[in-house]
Amino acid sequence: MRFWDSSAIVPLVCAEPSSRMTRSWLRRDPVMLVWALAATEVVSALCRKQRQQALDARTYRSAQRRLKKLEVAWNEIVHLEAVRTRARELLAAHDLRAADALHLAAALVTREQAGTVLEFVTFDQRLAAAAQREGFAVISE
Repeated sequence: MRFWDSSAIVPLVCAEPSSRMTRSWLRRDPVMLVWALAATEVVSALCRKQRQQALDARTYRSAQRRLKKLEVAWNEIVHLEAVRTRARELLAAHDLRAADALHLAAALVTREQAGTVLEFVTFDQRLAAAAQREGFAVISE
């Protein structure tokens, strides 16, 4: 079972150099755990790519369709209070942006509540470093 942050989800929905690799990771372990607001971050990334003309309208719509398919299949962590509290602690302990702290907090809360081993999938290097310090096996580029 793997926790996916938004930086690792984007290559699943639009073509990027790491797309083939992320798809292979998903095929090997199709159970995706994500923070409840991950899809919003992915849409933000897609909109940014479109504004920068890295995605045309057709490719953007295709990426949106792929995201919707993933959303139906993935498992969202929605424990708002526990995640918010943990994220604030993580911000004090690690050099993270707020959204990244929320992703990591969601993974930590899930690991603690389920008592299971999770791998953490991210392409964000600061988040990867923090996840490793919190005891996760990190899957990255």
